[in-house]
Amino acid sequence: MTGASDLRTFPSADGDLAYRDTGSGDLVVLLHSGFVDHRIWDDHVPVLAERYRVVAPDTRGHGFSANATAPFRWADDLAALLRHLDAGPAVLVGLSMGGVIATDTVLEHPGLVRAVVTAGAVTGDFRSTDPWHQELRETIARALATGDVTTWLDAFLRLVPGPGRSADDIDPEILRRVREPALHTLSKHSAGEKDWLVPVTGSFDRVGEIHVPLLAVNGSLEPADLHAAAERLAGAVPDGRTATIEGTGHYSAIERPDAFIGVLLDFLGSAVAAPCQVPSPAPARVVR
Repeated sequence: MTGASDLRTFPSADGDLAYRDTGSGDLVVLLHSGFVDHRIWDDHVPVLAERYRVVAPDTRGHGFSANATAPFRWADDLAALLRHLDAGPAVLVGLSMGGVIATDTVLEHPGLVRAVVTAGAVTGDFRSTDPWHQELRETIARALATGDVTTWLDAFLRLVPGPGRSADDIDPEILRRVREPALHTLSKHSAGEKDWLVPVTGSFDRVGEIHVPLLAVNGSLEPADLHAAAERLAGAVPDGRTATIEGTGHYSAIERPDAFIGVLLDFLGSAVAAPCQVPSPAPARVVR
C-alpha cells in the first residue's frame, strides 16, 4: 500500500491536506470512505492512471491530512483542492462518505465537476432504516464517545461483511486494508473532541440540480433502502444510471476491484468522451 512518502500536500486555509496524484489526461478524483484514507484505492489507481490523471486525496481529519481546527465543509475542501490542481472539471468517484462528498461538491460547486460516481452512498441526507445498520451506528458512536477503540474497531469492521455474512466470509487481506488506515485515522483524534464538520443539508431535495452524468453503484448485499435511494437519485438526474455488483456489500470497490473498475471505465468512456452530450438514461446494470 502507498504511504506518506507517495503524497503531495495542499496548503489549505486550515492545515495541509494530503493527496496522491498520478497519470495524465482527464481528471478522475477518488474519494475514500469514512475513517480510512486514499490507500483503499491502491488497486484502482494504477489501472485508471493508464488513461486518466488520478487524484486520491485524504479527507480532512483522515489519513495524512490535517485535522480541523475550525468549521469546514467537505465540498469546500475538495473545491479548494480542485482549484489548486487547475485540471478540472473532474469526475468524482466516492465510496460511502466519499460518495456524499461527491454529491455535496457537484451541488455546491457544479462548475468543478464533470461527472459523479457514488458507491454505497447517495447524498448526506440518507440514513438507512435497516435495524442492523442502525444498531451498528449507535455502537460505533458510543465507542467513539468513550474512546473504546476495541469495541469501535470490531463494530466498524462488521461493515465489511454486512449483516448477512461474517468476517470468515471475507478475504483477511481486505479486512487488513480497512483496519490499518482506520486505526491510523482514529489515532489522530481523541474521545469527545469537537466535530467541526458543517454538513450540507437538504441535499436530496436538490439532486434535480445535477446536470452532469451520474452513476450510483451498490453491492448487491447492501440494504434494500439504499438500493431504492440510489434508484431515486439516478431517476432524478437527467443522465443518471445505476449498477449493482453481485456478492458484495458496502465496500464493493474493495471486495471486487476488477468488477468495480470495469463498471467505472464503461461509465468514464461515455461521461468523459462525450461530456456535452446527454444520452437517454441507461438501464440498471448488474455485474456478476
